[in-house]
Amino acid sequence: MANVPTPHNDAIEGQIAKTVLMPGDPLRAQYVAEHYLENVTCFNHVRNMLGFTGTYQGRPVSVMGSGMGMPSIGIYSHELYNFYGVDAIIRIGSAGGIGAGLQLRDLVIAQGACTDSNYAHLFKLPGTFAPIASYDLLRRAVDKAQELGVRTQVGNVLSEDGFYGGDPEDTGRWADMGVLALEMESAALYMNAAKAKRKALSLLSISDLVLTGESLPASERQTSFTQMMEVALSLALPEGA
Repeated sequence: MANVPTPHNDAIEGQIAKTVLMPGDPLRAQYVAEHYLENVTCFNHVRNMLGFTGTYQGRPVSVMGSGMGMPSIGIYSHELYNFYGVDAIIRIGSAGGIGAGLQLRDLVIAQGACTDSNYAHLFKLPGTFAPIASYDLLRRAVDKAQELGVRTQVGNVLSEDGFYGGDPEDTGRWADMGVLALEMESAALYMNAAKAKRKALSLLSISDLVLTGESLPASERQTSFTQMMEVALSLALPEGA
């Protein structure tokens, strides 16, 4: 434990749990805290990137926004792993579906995260790194989703640097390689977890279908992904609880 508070997080030692749920939107973090956690305290207000710690079924859990894009989640996840002693970060986000058979509100569990970003350059590797999820979190999430009857697909996602201006032909090429969904954070999270020797998993609710143009309004993206939240919260409990 060192260098806390940080320029981006005014939590002090002991205020953040070992497991952190991390939506992009800080208001979604507040929603999770208010609707699922007990004995909640807010540990961060810096840049309005809200963070909360409470208990879920008696176990400490934190939830904090990551912001949008790999540079943003890269900062927050690095500090959580390396300065605050966090063991596991579960991203709970939205994504644009491109995989066959996906429907709005389906859950995608990101086994791996392709990317068009140069984020891996930070680690000065002599080749191409394949960012992947922590297997034990992945396995438990799949089991919980099946228990809850959640429509789920497991596989590759694409973490993009750009939100606007994508080439539809490029999207089709990714889909042809079996990529299920487009988002903007998972690859950086998985790389930071690998470097820190910690755990990470991305759970993604499908908010829009890129190839057909169907989408959910912003208000529903903030509050309606309850099954994803329940799967994520189960990962903070002892296995079998």
